[in-house]
Amino acid sequence: MESRNVPYIGELLKESPRNWGKWGPNDEVGSLNYLGPAEILKGIATVKQGKTFTLQVRMGDPDGDPVWPGRQGAKRMSVMDRGHYNCGKGPVFPGSYQYADDVMFMYLQGSTQYDALGHVWYDDQIWNGYDADTTIGGLAKASVCPIGERGVVGRGILIDIARYRNKEVLDPGETFTHLDLMAAAEAQGVTIEKRDILIIRTGWIGSFYKKDHAEFYANFKEPGLTYSPELVQWFQDMEIPNLVTDTIANEVTSDPVSGVDLPLHNALMRNLGITLTEIAQLDPLADDCAADGQYTFLYTAAPLKVVGGTGAPVNPIVLK
Repeated sequence: MESRNVPYIGELLKESPRNWGKWGPNDEVGSLNYLGPAEILKGIATVKQGKTFTLQVRMGDPDGDPVWPGRQGAKRMSVMDRGHYNCGKGPVFPGSYQYADDVMFMYLQGSTQYDALGHVWYDDQIWNGYDADTTIGGLAKASVCPIGERGVVGRGILIDIARYRNKEVLDPGETFTHLDLMAAAEAQGVTIEKRDILIIRTGWIGSFYKKDHAEFYANFKEPGLTYSPELVQWFQDMEIPNLVTDTIANEVTSDPVSGVDLPLHNALMRNLGITLTEIAQLDPLADDCAADGQYTFLYTAAPLKVVGGTGAPVNPIVLK
């Protein structure tokens, strides 16, 4: 669709609900405020089997890291190793121990990661009404650091939309709505409850490791949730604190109705303060849930405390 036919996102979302000011004028973690002691204990109550799952993709994988087009995967480099000692250039310490050391260069959103609430905006305002100028040179407001300092703990629920549709992975650009999520939950024998951490599997990130990378990125258009006022209101009514998916952007790349790119980033994150977690590896967890029938669990996560960061890597841990 040509850009002249695409509505301005502010017009598209002019009636979209907002939570600005709900937790005070200085809030920087938004809907994570819904996760209090009761929600934490509710999550703990789901732990029955002693199983654990980590949801981060590998970083600096020699076979490549899944990242948004235009970004590069993490680059790890050794700065000290056995080779330095073999050529007589390693430092000598009392007792003659030796060591290895390395550095990594990466996009902060170049792995499984949390978005900062100030990551996207329109009309010159980010989450909670802060001026978009506060993002210049780093996020002075609503950065990822307050999320990392707070942490995320609660009842997680997996909705395996790919398995529900009898697919290994959804098709490029394939969409689904909140009604599909509820139908999939019913088929799994569970109910999405208020303040659940919502985890959606499409199979997309798993497919990255099974395809040629040129094929994965060709005519790039991810599957995912698609915008509607009803969907946004459902997220608001359900008080969803955190949306986690196995895609790079948590929503279909381009809205098929309006043509707007990533409208839910603004409707959910900017306006409602819902934190977004992207690039999660959900296939092992989904296989286990399908095998034992348990789709709810304790979800725990804390992104790195990057001061001023627009996002940060995270390795969420699920306990069943």
